[in-house]
Amino acid sequence: MKTDYQILIIGGGTAGIMMAAQLMKKDKSLDIAIIDPAKKHYYQPAWTLVGAGAYDFKKTVKPMSELIPQGVKWIQTAVDQIDPEQHQVTLIDGTKLSYTYLIVACGLVNDLSLIEGLEEAVQKGVVCSNYIDPNYTWECIQNFKGGNAVFTQPTTPIKCGGAPQKIMYLAADYFRKNNMSDQVNITFATPGSVIFGVKKIADTLMQVIKRYNIDFKPFYAPIKIDADNKIITFKNINPADNACVINKDDGTEGVPDQQDTIEIPFDLLHLAPPQTAPKFIQKSSLVNEAGWLDVDINSMQHKKHPDIFGLGDVAALPTAKTGAAIRKQVPIVVDNLLKIIHGQIADNKSYQGYSSCPLVTGYGKMVLAEFNYKNEFTPDPKLKQLFIKDSSKEHWRLWLLKKYILPHLYWNKMMKGEEV
Repeated sequence: MKTDYQILIIGGGTAGIMMAAQLMKKDKSLDIAIIDPAKKHYYQPAWTLVGAGAYDFKKTVKPMSELIPQGVKWIQTAVDQIDPEQHQVTLIDGTKLSYTYLIVACGLVNDLSLIEGLEEAVQKGVVCSNYIDPNYTWECIQNFKGGNAVFTQPTTPIKCGGAPQKIMYLAADYFRKNNMSDQVNITFATPGSVIFGVKKIADTLMQVIKRYNIDFKPFYAPIKIDADNKIITFKNINPADNACVINKDDGTEGVPDQQDTIEIPFDLLHLAPPQTAPKFIQKSSLVNEAGWLDVDINSMQHKKHPDIFGLGDVAALPTAKTGAAIRKQVPIVVDNLLKIIHGQIADNKSYQGYSSCPLVTGYGKMVLAEFNYKNEFTPDPKLKQLFIKDSSKEHWRLWLLKKYILPHLYWNKMMKGEEV
């Protein structure tokens, strides 16, 4: 087995495949290998729809072998550690691979241990999660006979931060369509201070919450799940430690009750699990204090090791961890890497934190949140081609974008190295 590569890419997810494909389009002579043990590649953005019975799970998966770009070596195993000083990556079987340039695009992992009782609750089927098994989420929604439906998310960063509320809106719409609204109490409990960080989008979502009669509880951090008694415990996050507070409809500032913990019984619980960088990243010297890959937020180049770049969910970038963010990051890293290879400076610092969150608000309705590091609303001008004047408002054409156009672009453009 060859053990020395010009470019090593850790991760065969969205970022890793896109990076390899775009590099090969620019220069077929590059010596590239992707390290990833997974046999399947998932289009996870569609899992929100799968969890609501609006998309076929089988359409979200393809064999990894079909996606590795031609000319790129696929090393089908996992990484144990990275030694940036020696320019080496050690695999779990002990094999050492050396590199000239390293792209870290390994994504993140669920860590159920960070909420007491979560692992047991998942094993017993008491909790559903689109992040773990969207088919089971749909099963739970269909079998729900009424009572307390609680939707929540952890204090850690998560991929697609809007996903925990998207499935809630779809579930609420499903209950309404099945004449169950009077038998259901829906709660959205979040550690955040607002429903969404972009005000224009938040204004729309607060109207959606009102429409479905959802009890919105900001500053609620989940800390424990009692699977046997179906009780979830939250801790109030002190608003004094938070940057902002939620504004009520009457214009006053709302803060949570000043008790340490709150117990909420549930009949249906959907939870986004806590998420972290993979262990081999956390234990490396490449991370910041929070345990994420320490890169320049505009160039994605590592702050201490110029021969290393980070992409996607593992990178310490203060924006939402989404495929849309990766779509904008990859061309910049490709440009910077090729510049270094040709003896130039990696001076492309044009990434301004663009990310996008397609917020499905019901069957056939969606809002498209596009924003940057400053949380400014930055809609794509191309949306006008779909006759969408204001993507901060609910629109049926945005639903079509989510369900049909984006998956097509993903498999046929992004994964093949075409910039979209």
